[in-house]
Amino acid sequence: MGDNEDFERDFLPRFIDSLRAFHDGDPEPHIALWSSHDPVTLFAIRGMRSTGAEALTETFRRVARWFSDVADYRWELIASNVAGDSAYTVCIERYAVAVEGRPPEQFEVRSTHLFRREDGRWRAVHRHADRQPLEPTGGAAVSGR
Repeated sequence: MGDNEDFERDFLPRFIDSLRAFHDGDPEPHIALWSSHDPVTLFAIRGMRSTGAEALTETFRRVARWFSDVADYRWELIASNVAGDSAYTVCIERYAVAVEGRPPEQFEVRSTHLFRREDGRWRAVHRHADRQPLEPTGGAAVSGR
């Protein structure tokens, strides 16, 4: 399987599914797809930032507890590339979710992810995300399995 095929057909759908699970309150599938080898970084919504695998794991577990009842999770791929053992994605995440027990609300999040291949397996190493006003945009929708 080629670099792009391995990343796009195997890893990326699992990564998208892990984000859906994260927004439904379960961080473990997402944590499992992140590198445990530094450097890893997170620049998240609300100005949160974490550096280091241990700090990211703690942040993911804490933040996932805020979320429940995710609905209609969509991941719109804007751009991506694989070059050797590195890859990136730029996307818009759209979903409805309950936050801290409040009624579900719609989110549109602009996110960029960086990945590297470690021991033949793709791992996330960086996420940068910010919330966007809800607006329709173009692009190819990508969804997990």
